[in-house]
Amino acid sequence: MALVTGAGRRLGREIALALGRVGYDVVVHYGSSRLDAGETAVALEELGCRAWVIGADLADLEAIERLFDQIESGAGRLDVLINSAARFDRQRLDAVEPEDWERTMAVNLRAPFFCIQRAARLMRRSDSGGCVVNLADHSGVTPWPGYAVHGISKAGVIFLTRAAARELGPPVRVNAVVPGPILPPPGEDASAESWLRRGDHLPLGRTGTPSDVAGAVLYLLAAEYVTGAVLPVDGGEHLAPARDG
Repeated sequence: MALVTGAGRRLGREIALALGRVGYDVVVHYGSSRLDAGETAVALEELGCRAWVIGADLADLEAIERLFDQIESGAGRLDVLINSAARFDRQRLDAVEPEDWERTMAVNLRAPFFCIQRAARLMRRSDSGGCVVNLADHSGVTPWPGYAVHGISKAGVIFLTRAAARELGPPVRVNAVVPGPILPPPGEDASAESWLRRGDHLPLGRTGTPSDVAGAVLYLLAAEYVTGAVLPVDGGEHLAPARDG
């Protein structure tokens, strides 16, 4: 059984479908994209696996508790947690208000922490343990102007990955994927020339696709001797000169 947060859209959806293709039953979590989550669940069922759609505001700790209570009472076990849900707000550092900070940190960092905590309790009940994969971001490695709070939250996810891997293994492994230019920002066309040119400066010379990230997640789930890894999936962007986000 796998839980994918933010599985209704974008990378979360692609990861959920990749898990379904290799035989996982999937809990499709959504925050506000209920219809999209339903479409993900239908696609999973067409692949022959079971899917449950559960909504929860991850900024609300009680909602996280209810989410895991539902999983525990329904499936009774959890083998995989994918922390994919996140906010992506553009705001210059000198304009950030305390409530902006709290809103981003609640979803991007606090929620993964407490999801890992609850997931680990379920995973420890299984003889085979479990695996967590966090989705970090290149902005958590190289600062992007206009995305200070987002980048700080994702840098926290990277540290959280290493800290959780150190404390929870065995039997729980914890790793992270750091996507680079995989999807354009919401509202921008993935086929637009401006987006495709984003890959020109990369060592691999192109932008990526959601399936690149999903493939990395599947690798980390299968790699039984890997924990605490932070895997860039960015066409070599971490090697290239820094650019503005």
